[in-house]
Amino acid sequence: MNPEPFQQLDRVIHEKGRLAIMSMLAASPELSFTELRDALGMTDGNLTTHIRALQQEGYVAVAKSFQNRRPLTTCSLTAAGRKAFAEYINLLERIVQQNRPK
Repeated sequence: MNPEPFQQLDRVIHEKGRLAIMSMLAASPELSFTELRDALGMTDGNLTTHIRALQQEGYVAVAKSFQNRRPLTTCSLTAAGRKAFAEYINLLERIVQQNRPK
């Protein structure tokens, strides 16, 4: 088995909480903080920490607004985030293909 592809995995995305966030955002134009938190079963603090890490990497955009006079935080993937996620998935697929029994 060649370990090199494993070393190429994006460590920011690879953490399971961030991978889950990226997967959900890849399937939707945007999701609210509450939708992400409830779907993933994360605490507010945990989700905030993961979103901040993805935001600092340039993968996620966060928008704050008001809906019915209540604060609304929405998250979406940036173009760089979509590209990084696609590359991550493609690399995983290559790893799986290389390690399938012949």
